Amino acid sequence: TNNMRFLILTWVRVPYLASNILGKVAKRISSDWMDKYGHPIYLLETFVERDCFQGTCYRASNWINVGPTSGRSRNGHPGLKVPIKDVYLYPLTKGFREDLNYGA
Repeated sequence: TNNMRFLILTWVRVPYLASNILGKVAKRISSDWMDKYGHPIYLLETFVERDCFQGTCYRASNWINVGPTSGRSRNGHPGLKVPIKDVYLYPLTKGFREDLNYGA
């Protein structure tokens, strides 16, 4: 699943709030997803716009930076310039690679 939006406003000052929230979400999202859609989640994904943000909360929460995007839009519209983003992943199971290849 993809984490589309995660923002803590700059005036909010709670120690470790971001990593605490990310950790709580990671612990329960697969079972919540199973209850709603009938299948688990094995891997979380998010994109961090590198010109604006550093991805600090993701790195503090042990998300893995797997590299930058190529600067294409989601649908690959030619000529549309979009910001380069860093891609972060968070595996929810030890065998996530095998789980994702199930039936492939």
